[in-house]
Amino acid sequence: MNGKNETGCCPRFNPARWDDQEISWQDKLFVRDRVRSLFHVPLNFGRVMQRNMQGIEAAGALDPDHLMLSDENSLWGADVYIAVSKEIPGAQMERISGVFFTKAFEGPYSKARQWAKEVTTLMEQRGRPPKNLYFWYTTCPRCAKAYGENYVVLVAEHATDAPPPCAQADNG
Repeated sequence: MNGKNETGCCPRFNPARWDDQEISWQDKLFVRDRVRSLFHVPLNFGRVMQRNMQGIEAAGALDPDHLMLSDENSLWGADVYIAVSKEIPGAQMERISGVFFTKAFEGPYSKARQWAKEVTTLMEQRGRPPKNLYFWYTTCPRCAKAYGENYVVLVAEHATDAPPPCAQADNG
């Protein structure tokens, strides 16, 4: 990815900026691709990332946050979204808009289901259930081992039909 950091690959992640935050995106630009999986274990993630990163770097469109979202929408595959600063020729582009809740976790990938449940519960308690839930694996396994930290950020889109947290029904 980038030779300007400790590993020459993934930059060190600072979770403070992404933990327990609300963010809004209006037409945030992403390259979209598909990764094959077997029971949510990616089979060709590295190859898909390498192919996309070559085009992104060649276009000078790398997102400063290195934001890469994964929609674990099937046991057999996941849609991945790589944030970019401009359109990439030949890539499938996607624009995402909405209000999102982010929560950073540190630990093994095996806790993903537990983390998803925790985020869903937090959002429901706040009166804003999630519409979509994305996983941001902030570093590759090699870099996570080198840094001694494996951060995963869950990015949960608010359901658009949910009432605002402080809205109350008027029962007349």
